[in-house]
Amino acid sequence: MSDQEPAIVVKDLHKSFKLPHEQHSGIKQHIINVFKGVKGYETQHVLNDISFEIKKGEFFGIVGRNGSGKSTLLKLLAGIYVPDSGQVTINGSLTPFIELGVGFNPELTGRENIYLNGALLGFSQSQISDMYDSIVDFAELAKFMDQKLKNYSSGMQVRLAFSIAIRARSDILLIDEVLAVGDAAFQQKCYRYFDELKKAHRTIILVSHDMSAIRQFCDRAILISNGKAVLEGEPGDIAVEYERLNYNEDTGSEDNTVGKMEKQVLLSTLNSKGKDVDTFEYGTDVTLGVKWSDEYKVSAVGFLIYKNQELVFATNSFNYDGYLDKKEALLELKLSLGNGRYSVHVGLFGEKGRREPLGMFDDKIITIYNQPQKDSGGNEYEGIMSLPNKWRT
Repeated sequence: MSDQEPAIVVKDLHKSFKLPHEQHSGIKQHIINVFKGVKGYETQHVLNDISFEIKKGEFFGIVGRNGSGKSTLLKLLAGIYVPDSGQVTINGSLTPFIELGVGFNPELTGRENIYLNGALLGFSQSQISDMYDSIVDFAELAKFMDQKLKNYSSGMQVRLAFSIAIRARSDILLIDEVLAVGDAAFQQKCYRYFDELKKAHRTIILVSHDMSAIRQFCDRAILISNGKAVLEGEPGDIAVEYERLNYNEDTGSEDNTVGKMEKQVLLSTLNSKGKDVDTFEYGTDVTLGVKWSDEYKVSAVGFLIYKNQELVFATNSFNYDGYLDKKEALLELKLSLGNGRYSVHVGLFGEKGRREPLGMFDDKIITIYNQPQKDSGGNEYEGIMSLPNKWRT
């Protein structure tokens, strides 16, 4: 494969599937349906007129909502499916990380499955023996290699499968959300491996719902929606459009008292229109609200915001003078956190002057999207928030 030619060319790609309406119990029913003009299936058009190119050494992202057709596209690239029309040209060897562990045998041990999968990747037994320790170390499963695979958790199986698969010596790697089962530490290890792949100028296609990974690793990306490529370009632009499709502010309820009679304490996250919603655009104003029943005599309220079980922000109303007799408290703030999902928690405090809470009573998941990639000074940044900064020499 020369440096000038693209790694992958996709042109005018179409793919559909036949979805059966009913099962025929015999030839008689089939013949009756034919005479009646009744079809036993409907055609689902999954991909329509998809075209793009991926350069050699490029880290290319494919994003889209569930059911958009992105996994079907990846299987077409891998040669698992055959297109109805159009063309896929692959210049170089390719390894798909689509369904890790497909060749695993649950009745064999982890050790035996390493040799089995290594053979499927084209390695000799001596080559697998040479890389065995590094595979086990990467998967962090040294204590479990002599256990049968059927006793592994799904996360352990993914770690082992990924650790084997990355030994493949191909020009192009297709990766389809294979890290979703791994824990945070293992995902970070895999991300470091992605950095090594980028430095080695390997061609990578990544399908992911994790927009931080798309922003961090990809050189370009494409957004698939309803079987069509609706946008192609910079990863940041693709991520913003993906988040806009996923997080619609109008999905909230007009009535922020829904469930009040069923809960003694009710948490709400209100937008500028007073709607109780769970999606917010970056930098917008939000009001955190809490209501409680008459049985609680509340002197103070505390709100906490977490991301991935890490405390991001917390505050309380200890300096508020007197008890909160209206059975309601509101906190206004501006959401300057980065894109992602956050959990908001509320706690109530009873006797004035004492900072022992009556309890943590409610929580809610909110999503923030459309974070700008430049701060107020025009500098590019990444992370959970933008901090005021100034460059000087």
